[in-house]
Amino acid sequence: MPRAMLDYTKTILQKVSFDARLFSRELKKAISRLLPSEIEELKIWLQFYIVDKPELQPTLLLLKA
Repeated sequence: MPRAMLDYTKTILQKVSFDARLFSRELKKAISRLLPSEIEELKIWLQFYIVDKPELQPTLLLLKA
């Protein structure tokens, strides 16, 4: 089940990546719901996902807090 939540989070983030504010809001929700190990995995995925999306680069700061 936890893996399903991580996969669901990634899907949602991909769907809202057109809007940086919405992306940030969904990322904050995900951080509050996921396990610490899943957050680390999400962090790695996010670094690869936003390479070509400069408007989403500031969202990495949410994962460092």
